Amino acid sequence: MTVTWDEGAPGVMQLPSGRRVRGRALSRPLPAGPEPAFALHLLGKQPPQVPWDARWLRWPDFRLPADGRQARALLHEAWRRAATERVELACGGGRGRTGTALACLAVLDGVPAAEAVAYVRRHYDRRAVETPWQKRYVRRFPADGSVAGPRP
Repeated sequence: MTVTWDEGAPGVMQLPSGRRVRGRALSRPLPAGPEPAFALHLLGKQPPQVPWDARWLRWPDFRLPADGRQARALLHEAWRRAATERVELACGGGRGRTGTALACLAVLDGVPAAEAVAYVRRHYDRRAVETPWQKRYVRRFPADGSVAGPRP
């Protein structure tokens, strides 16, 4: 059974394949409407528990994921699950780390890595992906979703 986000819901970005993923700031209240089925929390410290399936990726503010291999595996899981479930990516402010992760999902979805940041800025938030190293991370993100290899 496919249960994904409604088009036009707050923070929801549609990927070229039709998958919809919600990005949001954990510093703001949970938006009204359905809850996610799966969330990937991108934070420097462990987040509070939520009543839905969630994973924590240690990712300090304005930085890159602490573990590149884990990041690739979790982002691939989020992309895969977004085909049939409500998937949410969230960090403190909802722009830098969330935007970077959304851009990586866009790469997995077929957007060329060199165009993924612009895609997210057009379809999610014009200020998404805040630092030069976050942009570089997206440009080097493996489109095949592989988890092996050096940190991008």
